Amino acid sequence: MSGSVLAVVAVAAAVLLGVLAVWQRNSRGRRVGDVVMDRPRSLTSADVATGAVRSVQSADVSLPSDELARIWSPEYLERLARTYWRFLSRVTLGLIHVSYRDDERAVVLVSRPLKLITFAAPEYEMDASHGLVRWRIERGLLVARRSHDGSGYLQIEVRRLPEPEGAQASLHVTVEVANFYPAIAVRVSRRLYEATQSQIHVIVTKSFLRSLVRLDFAESRVGRLRS
Repeated sequence: MSGSVLAVVAVAAAVLLGVLAVWQRNSRGRRVGDVVMDRPRSLTSADVATGAVRSVQSADVSLPSDELARIWSPEYLERLARTYWRFLSRVTLGLIHVSYRDDERAVVLVSRPLKLITFAAPEYEMDASHGLVRWRIERGLLVARRSHDGSGYLQIEVRRLPEPEGAQASLHVTVEVANFYPAIAVRVSRRLYEATQSQIHVIVTKSFLRSLVRLDFAESRVGRLRS
């Protein structure tokens, strides 16, 4: 895709960034009932030699032990994954949403021909203390060709923290993008990527983490891990 088309996408991203910044200022709640979340943390870096981007947002959640026991299952891990995509659609007023196919998840701008990023079908891991869902990056308007080797990914990881006797349970939740080569940085400007697409991802992800205090998990579209 030409640099001019990517520049148009970047301008649209700048407009969206302004909308999200206003939205974020009005959605700072980090406590609902007995569920409490600390302030989300964020770290974004780029490999100077290769240009690969890594972006990590994380937060700790405290919730009643019986609530954690209720949702600690493969089914709810799958629902957590769906909740992330639902949140993305909601905060962008449906302009950006996820299109599902058996072997693919596509982040779409308005309609399917405008696939911003496509991922392989999700991979799941879960045991008594750790859960992970990972989508491997394949291609898309925002993805440089170097990302097509399958090494890049988006993942959500949850870890149960040690639980003192009689205290609430605690979770550490992380959303990570790794080994991602942004097309805007490669074909237009790294500064433009950092000022638009990167900032949008950070705002959306930190807001998503804050939203988890509601324990409002979307029903999975696929239901692969449903009990």
